[in-house]
Amino acid sequence: MTEADADLRAASETAVRQCLDLQPDESLVVVTDDKRERIGEALYEVASEVTDDATIVRYPPGNQHGEEPPAPVAAAMQACDAFLAPTTKSLSHTRARGDACDAGARGATLPGITEEVFVTGLDADYDAIYDHSAAMLDAVGDADELRVTTEKGTDITFVRGDREWLADTGAIAEAGSFSNLPAGEIFLSPASATGTYVVDGTMMPHGLLDEGQELRFEVEDGYVTEISDDDIREQVEAAAEEVGRDAYNLAEIGIGTNVGVTDLVGSVLLDEKAAGTVHIAIGDDAGIGGDTDAPLHLDGIIREPTVYADGEEVDLPQP
Repeated sequence: MTEADADLRAASETAVRQCLDLQPDESLVVVTDDKRERIGEALYEVASEVTDDATIVRYPPGNQHGEEPPAPVAAAMQACDAFLAPTTKSLSHTRARGDACDAGARGATLPGITEEVFVTGLDADYDAIYDHSAAMLDAVGDADELRVTTEKGTDITFVRGDREWLADTGAIAEAGSFSNLPAGEIFLSPASATGTYVVDGTMMPHGLLDEGQELRFEVEDGYVTEISDDDIREQVEAAAEEVGRDAYNLAEIGIGTNVGVTDLVGSVLLDEKAAGTVHIAIGDDAGIGGDTDAPLHLDGIIREPTVYADGEEVDLPQP
């Protein structure tokens, strides 16, 4: 076994045995695509050592984060006890994933995962991630308003309404539970938001932004009204041809709680978990407590934010 294969196996052991806590009498489906096959096969190999009822399904990569997978893939996710989904495009905010969890399946999506991020992100202290997430929920969970500012020009206020903050800690042992892997964030689908946010960390399709590169978004009454970047604007406009104004929905505010992520690497999956950062997303929020269906979910990571809960500054976890 090569060193790279050994690293993939160790990360797979963490995902299957620690995070998922797969049992011998359970069924598991690994959902992957043609570009993430090695990670899918590593997870399948470890799962097959735990249970005789492990399956792997593979399909061509989707075109957009949040796009629904083929119907047979969705059916497999809904029929199993547990699933792991290392895919090029995110299944986190799809009806397929939501329906699977509603049916009692538990699992994790690994959207846009690379072998480097898989190995790095699963080499983490998940007990510490849980504790930092719980502390952040205590700090912001009951606030009616959350304000985020930065020296780069971010100044945006989110209204919680009747929505609830959720935590992504990597603990997915309970039926119906769900997490991203790598994990480490708390997040809210706000009832509304107004202001400006400036992404200076990571956002697709750019990946890790260059020093001084900034993406500016104007938000009014819960909808993005201006996008400074042509590539991102074109993605949202394309989605709007299908779902109209819902494509511009301000979908999420999230706070990273993974103190093991010390540097942004250009992977949204990992970078949005980095302690001391905030991320804001456009598009679909139906999978995270909202009511907007859209064929995209675009996260942008913001460095060095200051966060206020009902006017009181909140201490963020730091790497």
